[in-house]
Amino acid sequence: MKGKHSKYPSRLGPRATGALAGLVFLGVAATTAHAGVLSSDSGSADSVAAAEAVPPAKSKKKTSGRTAPGHSGNNARSEVISRARTWNPHTDERVSYSQISSHNGYRTDCSGYVAMALGLPKPGPNTVGLTSSRYTERIDMSELKKGDLVMDALGSNTTRHVVIFEKWANSRHTAYWAYEQRGRYGTDYRTRDYGLSSGSEYEAYRPTVL
Repeated sequence: MKGKHSKYPSRLGPRATGALAGLVFLGVAATTAHAGVLSSDSGSADSVAAAEAVPPAKSKKKTSGRTAPGHSGNNARSEVISRARTWNPHTDERVSYSQISSHNGYRTDCSGYVAMALGLPKPGPNTVGLTSSRYTERIDMSELKKGDLVMDALGSNTTRHVVIFEKWANSRHTAYWAYEQRGRYGTDYRTRDYGLSSGSEYEAYRPTVL
């Protein structure tokens, strides 16, 4: 007696049957290998959870490279004084005074000298120009710090003048040490009292670069 399936004879040839058997074998092998990997990856489900719970490392924030305001201000003030000294004040090598001559691109008058010390574009503004809000702002004489200016911007080109404040000459603040480019002499460093007496036309200014 023929079996129940003899009514539907197989249509697969020997070659196709062998290929099908191979695919079944590969499927079983792949399933077994995947299970082995899962069981040996971390040792336990708790280890996997712990690894996933570790927060990602935070990237370091980029810094601008700028110095803290207080330190940058101090450095800038020191640089003003350092540049002022390059004209060899109160020495035989000082730069002679002139309103028409120049030294390294800057006028050799008082405002040209100040422009050089502040690092302003050559040849530098004149004394009136230095009072512009582009370059300075008014402050009280008591607020003077190294690198600030004391300036008389009134009158003519023969009476206007500006000096660079360095430090107070005494605890009573009755005089201060200053750098200047003065007529008939040139670059100088000496004590001054411009702006300290009542009715003086000299005013204190803070350069915007500071």
